[in-house]
Amino acid sequence: MPTIKIPPVLRSSTGGVKEVMAEGDNVGEVLRKLAQEHPATESQLFGDEGQLNRYVNVYLNDEDVRVLNGLDTEVGDGDTLVILPAMAGGSR
Repeated sequence: MPTIKIPPVLRSSTGGVKEVMAEGDNVGEVLRKLAQEHPATESQLFGDEGQLNRYVNVYLNDEDVRVLNGLDTEVGDGDTLVILPAMAGGSR
């Protein structure tokens, strides 16, 4: 079963856990399973049309899924997904 690493900004939506195991054959299924088990994450991950929000980066074993097959990228039991919401801003 793939492991999802939860960034600090999303941990309040997952009960504070840093990692979640979720079943699925591809990235989309795994992330939807996460959203099913932790409903507060759904709007943070997905847009109205069900696509990954543009400010959310997801890496499968250190590879950006957007340069692979996006949400259709296949995953296996030992794989790790890392969710990295894009950060904006900075100092002047």
